[in-house]
Amino acid sequence: MPIDKKLFHIAVAIIVVSMLASYSLTTYTTLFFGYSQYHFFVRQTLFGLVAIGAMWYLSRQDPDTFAKPFGLWLFVIFFLLMLAMKFLPSSIVTSVGGAKRWIRLPGVSIAPVEFFKVGFVFFLAWSFSRKFDSEGPKKLWHEIKLTTPYLLIFLVAVLSIAIFQNDIGQVTVLGLTLAFMLVFAGRSLKLFFILLGLALALFILFVSISEHRIARIKMWWASAQNLLLSYMPGWMAQELKLDNAKESYQIVNSLHAIHHGGILGQGIGNGELKLGFLSEVHTDFILSGLSEEIGFLGLLLLMGLYVLLFHRLFRIANQNKDKTTYLFTVGVAMLIGFSLLINAFGITSLIPIKGIAVPMMSYGGSSMIANGVALGMVLMMSKRRGA
Repeated sequence: MPIDKKLFHIAVAIIVVSMLASYSLTTYTTLFFGYSQYHFFVRQTLFGLVAIGAMWYLSRQDPDTFAKPFGLWLFVIFFLLMLAMKFLPSSIVTSVGGAKRWIRLPGVSIAPVEFFKVGFVFFLAWSFSRKFDSEGPKKLWHEIKLTTPYLLIFLVAVLSIAIFQNDIGQVTVLGLTLAFMLVFAGRSLKLFFILLGLALALFILFVSISEHRIARIKMWWASAQNLLLSYMPGWMAQELKLDNAKESYQIVNSLHAIHHGGILGQGIGNGELKLGFLSEVHTDFILSGLSEEIGFLGLLLLMGLYVLLFHRLFRIANQNKDKTTYLFTVGVAMLIGFSLLINAFGITSLIPIKGIAVPMMSYGGSSMIANGVALGMVLMMSKRRGA
């Protein structure tokens, strides 16, 4: 079967928007650090071209001989790299705030977790298709027994990502993806809600043992409490209200940027909040910066590209008779979708900020290339459509 060219073209369109945004939104950053005005644009363009090249190359491979070894090696290699990062010297691993997230290579840094997510989803899809394919309805205890090995692997990954790398956002994305893939693989809703309960318990645990996460929750609540408490009974609102709580500087300016953009925006390059008021505007807060410049209608068109992307992914999944391809494609849609939602909800103060990049949009090579690899594998495996 031919590859899904529409999926490829939609992904390329999103990447091109990312390239343009990396130039428009980095005016202050380039001046502050003394970079060339094209510094981020050139690098993001290179990252984007590598991602497009990865999609094209992988789409041309034979899924029957290439997909399984490539996907499983991706999972194993980057799983081991994540576990080893804690013990690697600082000359190799970049540390920010005591968290080791990037491995330094000449001219570029790699975040293993971005590639691990793709490998993890492939491993789940491959293993679920073998283990669950012939399974009919089972009792809950039997389902728990079947899923325990996957939960143990996930918990080891959680230890590496949430504690060693101090990145609870990626754990949230992986946990949600695992839970939904189990449902698509035919597991019961009872198991799904049990897993969501365990995930919530883990989230509360990791927040409670970290002072900076508690502080971040309080800052988010300070920004959101007036709206949320207005829907609660008076006695409950009084108990939950935080007096003199410090609001998040980033969230306040993010909301200002979105408000300032209005319906039509201030025009490409004319945003003001990016001029030192909204830091990381080309990474975690890229949607806020774009909202100010292209407005609600422009952002709506951008979100339309993502909707089309999800439509193509689910279309490929539904038309494919190969269980591994079906589950992997759904898993990739979950990875991209949950990352997008968590970022969008965070910058609008609906949930606390998690530091999750917007897939194929935020500045950064690892996320961009990893998503290109994921979509390239979907394009390759979609050729099994008539299997």
